[in-house]
Amino acid sequence: MAKAKKDNGHYISRQEERAITKYNRKTTKEFEAKKRKKNVSEDTYMATMKDSKNIVEFDDLHTYFFTDAGTVKAVDGVTFSIPANSTVGVVGESGCGKSVTSLSLMQLVQAPQGQIVSGSIRYNDGEKCYDIAKMPIDAMRKIRGKDIAMIFQEPMTSLNPVFTVGYQLDEVTTLHNPGATKEAAKKKSIEMLKQVGIARPEGVYDNYPHELSGGMRQRVMIAMALVCNPKLIIADEPTTALDVTIQAQILDLLRSVREKINGSIMLITHDLGVVAEMADFVVVMYAGRIIEMGTAKEIFLTPKHPYTVGLMKSKPVVNKKVDRLYSIPGQVPNPINMPQTCYFKDRCDRCHTACEGPYPSVRKFSDTHLVSCYLYNDTKHQENESTEVVKDE
Repeated sequence: MAKAKKDNGHYISRQEERAITKYNRKTTKEFEAKKRKKNVSEDTYMATMKDSKNIVEFDDLHTYFFTDAGTVKAVDGVTFSIPANSTVGVVGESGCGKSVTSLSLMQLVQAPQGQIVSGSIRYNDGEKCYDIAKMPIDAMRKIRGKDIAMIFQEPMTSLNPVFTVGYQLDEVTTLHNPGATKEAAKKKSIEMLKQVGIARPEGVYDNYPHELSGGMRQRVMIAMALVCNPKLIIADEPTTALDVTIQAQILDLLRSVREKINGSIMLITHDLGVVAEMADFVVVMYAGRIIEMGTAKEIFLTPKHPYTVGLMKSKPVVNKKVDRLYSIPGQVPNPINMPQTCYFKDRCDRCHTACEGPYPSVRKFSDTHLVSCYLYNDTKHQENESTEVVKDE
């Protein structure tokens, strides 16, 4: 693959640019051809779950963007599971790969530049197990929106401004239930609007998105996700741009929704307060990789990775006065030319000689608590390393 000059990561010559473009066109064409194959046998994308209690398993997922400046490794070897009837929170800085991971699950990564390059995403529908990474587009349409639904980050841009709320809700029902009548679809839509706590649902049914407040639009998006009783809901920053009161209402609604559908939620956010309140399990991502994961209790009470500790220190704590909130120094490395060592070492205040080696392997602290860091490279470190713990008083 063509690479930019090493002496300046931001500069590429015309010759290099042409070579990158040629490589990208060839590579993306091959991936698109696989996705658009017709009459593909179901056996080609069948799989087996490692744990039947999981609803989704990400296994060494790599999702890349083939740009004119080079290949961006947005998701670079992500492995974690979403158990049934649970909430998994995915946290990290902007650009760490949270949303791209969820879009890979939905097969909504922006094509042709964005492609799932390797790895698998196993989905358990209760009877069969499918590898979504290998699924052709036609087969994925039967699952997306029905079994796996998504609440997008910004409802104003996700809802179509030229169609009424009712029309867009009805479309979900008629698309996944071809035999449904218009009357049945309307009845279902109004029922969903009522279920998410919207007053006068019959009136909102005829409104356009711009006629609703931000909180109401977010409720409409949740209603749209619930129409087909999905097994998994992906909530991508569901409380962004909402005031604190409305945020609390939306979180309460998501909790009650999970109980009603008896399903799971994949919660993507950078708000640690939301994660602490909602999640059973937490996955911490940095620069396209998972650097730590565990139960909510393990992550919040005994964070191990310096990055996770930094995130904890950077959030305000009730009854604790500080002159200035902590900020993790430095910047995320260029995603096009990522180093082969630990991605966080240049920003880490506990970096040592071993960190110059290859990317650290996963260290286990318990069956659920995993960390990728050289601080815990041996048993002695695992037993004796003292980690600063940040607690809410």
